[in-house]
Amino acid sequence: MTRFPPPPEGTHPPLDFAGYRSTTLRAPSQPPVVLPHRLTEVTGPLLGADRIGPTDHDLTSQHAGEPIGQRIIVSGRVLDSDGRPVPDTLVEIWQANAAGRYAHARDNWPAPLDPNFTGGGRVMTDSTGTYSFTTIRPGAYPWGNHHNAWRPAHIHFSLFGTSFTQRLVTQMYFPDDPLFGQDPIFNSVPDAAARQRMVSRFDLDATRAEWALAFRWDIVLRGREQTPFEEPHDD
Repeated sequence: MTRFPPPPEGTHPPLDFAGYRSTTLRAPSQPPVVLPHRLTEVTGPLLGADRIGPTDHDLTSQHAGEPIGQRIIVSGRVLDSDGRPVPDTLVEIWQANAAGRYAHARDNWPAPLDPNFTGGGRVMTDSTGTYSFTTIRPGAYPWGNHHNAWRPAHIHFSLFGTSFTQRLVTQMYFPDDPLFGQDPIFNSVPDAAARQRMVSRFDLDATRAEWALAFRWDIVLRGREQTPFEEPHDD
């Protein structure tokens, strides 16, 4: 097995972060038990282009009508530690709607649901490692972590390699969000420079006139410029 050097200290959030109350119950209290990957885990299920539907890349066209909110284009490249593109990577996203509500049974705060927006999409990176989604800019939403707690607007990203066990999960944020300072999930990444690598940048060149604003966000899998992910990895 190929071994890679660990990411720089402070790149990934700890499993138990005092400010993020949910990690108290989620974080393991015992050392992890390493289970060997056998043929089933390594080879299946296979994740490829046959899992992509015709509207999976465009979250604004998955229903009969137009969703409510600011239409945006989110694109970027998936890169390795040397800046080389990583092609044929399955990229999935999920997010709240423009009012900050998820299309999920357990999300019941009093913000409107949008019948024309489900909030999920997937694409495969092309030969240059590029992905692109058309979606709606998500709204902030309250959560019960602390008094008057609100999550900054964000989009969840999941990246798969060639099998289900090769998965990385992270979040993309939007520039200049006023809620960064009080959000323990964003601030659970110890290194300030690493936190900024989770923040997209406005892309005027990719913005489509009279259609959609654009944001660019590159995802780096390893190395000094590695994107912070929700779980540490050393494979």
